[in-house]
Amino acid sequence: MTSRFKAACIQMNTGADVAENLGAAADLVRRARDEGADLIALPENTNLMDANYAAMAGKVSVEDGNPELESFRELARDTGAWLLIGSMKVALPDADKMANRSFLISADGEVQARYDKLHMFDVDLGGAENHRESNHYRAGDKAVLTETPWCKMGLSICYDLRFAYLYRQLAQAGAGVLTVPAAFTRISGEAHWHVLLRARAIETGCYVIAPAQCGDHPGDRQTYGHSLIVDPWGQVLADGGEQTGFITADIDLAEVAEARRKIPALTHDRDVGL
Repeated sequence: MTSRFKAACIQMNTGADVAENLGAAADLVRRARDEGADLIALPENTNLMDANYAAMAGKVSVEDGNPELESFRELARDTGAWLLIGSMKVALPDADKMANRSFLISADGEVQARYDKLHMFDVDLGGAENHRESNHYRAGDKAVLTETPWCKMGLSICYDLRFAYLYRQLAQAGAGVLTVPAAFTRISGEAHWHVLLRARAIETGCYVIAPAQCGDHPGDRQTYGHSLIVDPWGQVLADGGEQTGFITADIDLAEVAEARRKIPALTHDRDVGL
């Protein structure tokens, strides 16, 4: 393994046209690769965002032979970069719900890992904004830690960010990088996005790579943007702001070991008896 690489976060404004979304994603991936990115991470809902769930269900496919997944596998082979498809909506052959599934694709186009979002975003944010993901998606049932050429990587998606135990367990199992692709709402993003991502990095001594959706989407949905790459000391290395595009940062995994040497909190758990 090599201890250094360049990471990129793609910031998108995904809508209801799958082909348009894939074209925008591929263009940004190629541009990030041209700037030297070795790992290129895309946000949650890369392939599709639509408030009309009935229409959306008619546009998604099962994983086996999925045309969008195949296009990303080919893009990885063509660019020679590792791709994290932050999530795609995937039909489930044995259920009337979809999966919100993240895919890590190696540089040779193989699916290295897949992860179904564990925590469903069932919230009431006030006013007319409420979300019930559990009505439309089947939650995953396990955490995923996977190998990369640089380190072990822990996968998560968006609302998972609020569940610190997930990231602690991933770090204690060996993760040096945590990925948090998201479509954070503008309301909750303004209040919590930066502080939660920095907290997850600080608590675990991991790099955190968090590509995000931004702007206005179908159904009056607004997302916060501000894709972030955070180092193990909690410093923000790059911030994507509010517009589509990409950010990059150099990752040095020696910083993971150094942060954990200074504050070895991952080894200090205690049973508090509750």
